Amino acid sequence: MVPVQEIHADAAVEFHTFFERHHAELSRLACMLIGEPDAADDLAADALVAVWHRWDRVRGSDHPLAYARGIVANMARTRIRAAVRERRRVALFWSNGSEEVEAPDVAAALDVRTALARLPFRKRACVVLRHALDLSEKDTALALGISVGTVKSQTSKGMAELQRLLGPRVVGELAGGRHR
Repeated sequence: MVPVQEIHADAAVEFHTFFERHHAELSRLACMLIGEPDAADDLAADALVAVWHRWDRVRGSDHPLAYARGIVANMARTRIRAAVRERRRVALFWSNGSEEVEAPDVAAALDVRTALARLPFRKRACVVLRHALDLSEKDTALALGISVGTVKSQTSKGMAELQRLLGPRVVGELAGGRHR
């Protein structure tokens, strides 16, 4: 029988290796989803803490990285929703009853991060995972906990929206010339 300390030490070494190998990628994913580099590092670290807490189950799964990506995506979604709620509260507090809505700043949409931030979370996540991280449709579906068909439709709709915001040339460069 293997002593419990050895089992825990092996798990710690495996997790450390997993952390070193994937932290930067998870941080980039978080940054692309929330658009804040400093907060993205924190989000990726928080996601990896969550993975560590479930490491006994995760390490034996077929796709531990997909599990970690899913946690990052869920944490990013939660953070975005909280920020939207906070902005609404602040806007309500400071509004003087004016219902006037400004036209979107098209010049600001030239920045890819700004354009990505305009996409709904699921579309943005699909576009980022497929085109920025070059994941397959299957891996994207695994990371987000959705079907491959949903990945295809959300990616297509997201890319169409980016094309509307940025123009076909820029979106063609983003997609690396791929038309999926």
